[in-house]
Amino acid sequence: MKHKSKSRPTRLQQDLLPQIVELMRGDGLGPGARLTEVEVAERLQVSRTPVRAALQHLARRGFVEARPRRGFVLRKSAASLTLDDAPAVSDETNELCVEIARDRLAGRLPLEISESDLMRRYQVTRPFLLKVLNQLAGVALIERKPGRGWLFSQAMGDSKARAESYAFCRLLEPAAILTPGFHLDPAWIAEMRERHRAVLAAPWRKASSVGFFEMNAAFHLGIAAGADNRYLLLALEQQTRLRRLVNYDWTFGHERVVTSCNEHLAMLDWIERGELDVAAALMRSHIDAASRLPHPQRDEAS
Repeated sequence: MKHKSKSRPTRLQQDLLPQIVELMRGDGLGPGARLTEVEVAERLQVSRTPVRAALQHLARRGFVEARPRRGFVLRKSAASLTLDDAPAVSDETNELCVEIARDRLAGRLPLEISESDLMRRYQVTRPFLLKVLNQLAGVALIERKPGRGWLFSQAMGDSKARAESYAFCRLLEPAAILTPGFHLDPAWIAEMRERHRAVLAAPWRKASSVGFFEMNAAFHLGIAAGADNRYLLLALEQQTRLRRLVNYDWTFGHERVVTSCNEHLAMLDWIERGELDVAAALMRSHIDAASRLPHPQRDEAS
């Protein structure tokens, strides 16, 4: 009798793998950082069993190491992890993420909502909806309420909040590059280049905005992590969570995506050359250009 190979994760575990990696990247975890099934399961709003199996798969891949009674420990920087055999999130899932973000920002969805209301509004099944909600919960856009229902995070949808957000980034991100001892893992740089080139090569679709934002966020958080200052990184992580809902509804077209990617790649070029003053100036210019983009006029939903 043949037994199913343990080397390949199940479909559910495959869906969890990129979410777990993005959590680790978003937290800026480095070698030796500890992960527990309980924490990951709570953040992704799933049971511990598939999380345990997914982490065990990452251990077999050499990304993490299982420690008795201590959970799992990263063996290398989360920013350098790649999951070549993990499936990408489907366009259908990302399209609904974008639609939910747009409806929430426009005030068509309340701050608190039930799964039944969402299923009726978007005409989707509960399993598919839960997949979407778990993806949004994994990046802190929504959270399950105790008992029943879901609660959206507050987003920075008004013009004053956006201006404050860009001013905040303009202060911190160039300063991170100029911090004494600033260093980026060469593996992270290589992976960032690969991800940016993949975005540039792929056709742009409505659902692409989700992946673009997450790649963009990973780039900026990775740059901040290079300063090795936990307070700076935590501040930028919080700002990223607040921006995520607004930026899932991308309104600036593919041309701006190309410009942004090329500016990121240029910064990496100068950082690798050791010209940190130039890279910091490019970061400042990059943020200034983004701040001048014509955002839609809309007040934050209540």
